[in-house]
Amino acid sequence: MAAPPSGKVLYEQDGVFIHPSCGKNDDQDSFISGVLRVIEKESEVIVDWRPQDDTLDTSNILCAGKDSSSVVEWTPAPKEKSSRGADRPNNYEAEWDMVTTVSFKKKPHSNGDATNHTNGESTWSFLFSLTDLKSIKQNKEGMGWSYLVFCLKDDVKLPALHFHHGDSKLFIKCLENHVVLRESPQDKLILLVNSQNKSLSQSFENLLDEPSYGLLQKWKKDPYTVTMGRFSKVTNYIFDSFRLSDPSTQRRPPSEMADFLSDAIPGLKINQQEEPGFEVITRIDLGKQPEVSRREPVSVEEWAKNMDSEGRILNVDYIKQSIFKGGLCHTLRKEAWKFLLGYFPWNSTKEERANLQKRKTDEYFRMKLQWKSVSEEQEKRNSRLRDYRSLIEKDVNRTDRTNKFYEGEDNPGLILLHDILMTYCMYDFDLGYVQGMSDLLSPVLYVMENEVDAFWCFVSYMDQMHQNFEEQMQGMKTQLIQLSTLLRLLDSGFCSYLESQDSGYLYFCFRWLLIRFKREFSFQDILRLWEVMWTELPCQNFHLLLCCAILESEKQQIMDKHYGFNEILKHINELSMKIDVEYILCKAEAISMQMMNCKELPQAVSEILGIESSSVTPDSDTGEDESGAVLSCPTSLYQSIPTPVIAANGTRESPPQTSEVQNLAPA
Repeated sequence: MAAPPSGKVLYEQDGVFIHPSCGKNDDQDSFISGVLRVIEKESEVIVDWRPQDDTLDTSNILCAGKDSSSVVEWTPAPKEKSSRGADRPNNYEAEWDMVTTVSFKKKPHSNGDATNHTNGESTWSFLFSLTDLKSIKQNKEGMGWSYLVFCLKDDVKLPALHFHHGDSKLFIKCLENHVVLRESPQDKLILLVNSQNKSLSQSFENLLDEPSYGLLQKWKKDPYTVTMGRFSKVTNYIFDSFRLSDPSTQRRPPSEMADFLSDAIPGLKINQQEEPGFEVITRIDLGKQPEVSRREPVSVEEWAKNMDSEGRILNVDYIKQSIFKGGLCHTLRKEAWKFLLGYFPWNSTKEERANLQKRKTDEYFRMKLQWKSVSEEQEKRNSRLRDYRSLIEKDVNRTDRTNKFYEGEDNPGLILLHDILMTYCMYDFDLGYVQGMSDLLSPVLYVMENEVDAFWCFVSYMDQMHQNFEEQMQGMKTQLIQLSTLLRLLDSGFCSYLESQDSGYLYFCFRWLLIRFKREFSFQDILRLWEVMWTELPCQNFHLLLCCAILESEKQQIMDKHYGFNEILKHINELSMKIDVEYILCKAEAISMQMMNCKELPQAVSEILGIESSSVTPDSDTGEDESGAVLSCPTSLYQSIPTPVIAANGTRESPPQTSEVQNLAPA
């Protein structure tokens, strides 16, 4: 019998035969008995059939590849490239690894005929990804052995599989856990495959090691997946997938590629002319970006001094402004984050907070018990819960594993991460779990070091981020439109350049927005960045100004080097872990001051930033900068900060002793 695969086996059935004679005779000695499996291998769901023969020659496995209209045959690579696998056992893992050690050779394939081998023995075998499956043809019930014929998306038909030991119903039921099958209107014996409806529950895989033939289907199936991978390699794979069968053919033009990306993300194609409230933004002089300062993080002593004897925060505005300007010392985060995220009311007493925690603890464990008490038999009949658990287990095992809080096997931090995410499925079963949510929980749990507190803080954070993970992606669409509007006001020339390179939709910012820069900054920098954003200062949607700050910082290199579509994606991706968080915070605040100082701020921008139109009129009580722009600035909320000034260009200088740095009031 063939060696069992190393991936997770979702379905296995022996006694599944290929009839090579194709009905020409009834010689059952010519039937080839094999094992049919459905295997979950990382992000792929694979259908695998192989003979019950341990001597199977892996060099002749047929692999359905989506780079042409033919089946491709795996042929051994040159010896110097394949030697590393020579001593491996002949099992599924070794064959999977052959993807990187074989060369592809086009092979015509007609009517499911087998390969003819010189040794005269039949070595039929094939495997394919569900992303490549187009349809399944069944036979009529009662007409002999049940059989299935797989047709792939390049119209290749694989040999019919005959189920001698039982029927194919369990196999079809297994596939329906991963794809949607529906009867063809023309032929009720044909099941058409539609994987779109289950995209969100199968997203966020890292695609860096994927063969290029599967990546294009993955993007079409799930834009989140490609987003969460590293664009520098992903983009090249996408381009390679578009090549025609002749390797010398040129790639499709960037304009066609850009159209593909916008069409691949349902509902995300941006046409601002059709958006409600669309406003043509003409070139407006925003003036020079002011220099702004950062202060030291808020200390435990400073926090305690701003609290009365019953534990109420005395001056919430001052505390928020101080956190916005400098963040928090790490010791204070465990307490302060509960206020910033809305778990604790700002005006609550210490006793009220203790009573709240007690109630929330009871509520949490009641929800946790709901999924903990589900038996294996019950879970077999609850596909959604089963899918949520599977995705969570995958994500937990690869979330921030280099952080000491989560590293190593059987780490208690991983157990808590898993349990909180499972309990959130009970809290919001409609949304459940979407891959990437673990990225948002990880820093919160790291800071809280407490299961219950981390859960309720995460719930509050997800209230803010919920639309990012909804299937219609309306939240992402809105944010990309708003970012485009802000960037056009800030630098219309740069926007025009991006549009000329078919990058005007700003899809390269998708990951930034989706999980709030979690994979762009170091873990410690994310703690600082998030707590600053949670103050909701100096305006609404400050995270969009952070995007503008990063893009403006990279504008010169992108334009001077004439980066095109692919190079822009690659460059933006390679910024990950290289961005100075303090510099970007300063620059984003400077941009906010530019916009809020503007006397002729477009209405669309005012609405995005939450600025009242009256706050930018010449009649308000304001200061005035060199350009004559005005700024409404209630001084009661802001203090002069005697710390080094960080200019928008990144330089530092000490301010004169008599100078004061004014900051922006919240809208």
